[in-house]
Amino acid sequence: MYSPRLTRRENEVMGAVFTLAGGKERFLVSPRELLSVLPASAKLDEDALDRILRALELDGYFETVLSDRKGEKTYVVHMRAAGLAFRRQDLRRRRDVVLRLAFAGICGLLSAALGLLLKVILS
Repeated sequence: MYSPRLTRRENEVMGAVFTLAGGKERFLVSPRELLSVLPASAKLDEDALDRILRALELDGYFETVLSDRKGEKTYVVHMRAAGLAFRRQDLRRRRDVVLRLAFAGICGLLSAALGLLLKVILS
C-alpha cells in the first residue's frame, strides 16, 4: 500500500496498524507486535516507531494513548476516518495508475498507426 502523502516508512507502519486493527475501530497493540508485522526491510526500532506513530497521529489517521499492560508498553489505538479509508485510497491510487498506463499505451498505438497510415498515403 502506498499513499502519496506519506513516506515509505509511514506507509509501512500505517499498513501494519491497519492490518492489526482487523477492521476494528479501537484496539490494543504493543510496539513489539507492530514491529513484528512490519517487513524486514523497514529496520525500525521503538524510538523511530514512536516518531512515525506520532506523525501519523498528527496527520489524522488515528489517535494513540500510551498505556501499560502487565509491565509492557502498549498503545491504545483509535482509528480515524483517514485510517479506516487507508486501503480504499490505496486501491483507488492503483486503479488510477493502471488507467493512466492503459491510456498512454492506447495513445501510443494510435499514434503509431496514424504514422504508418500517413507514411502509406504520402509515399
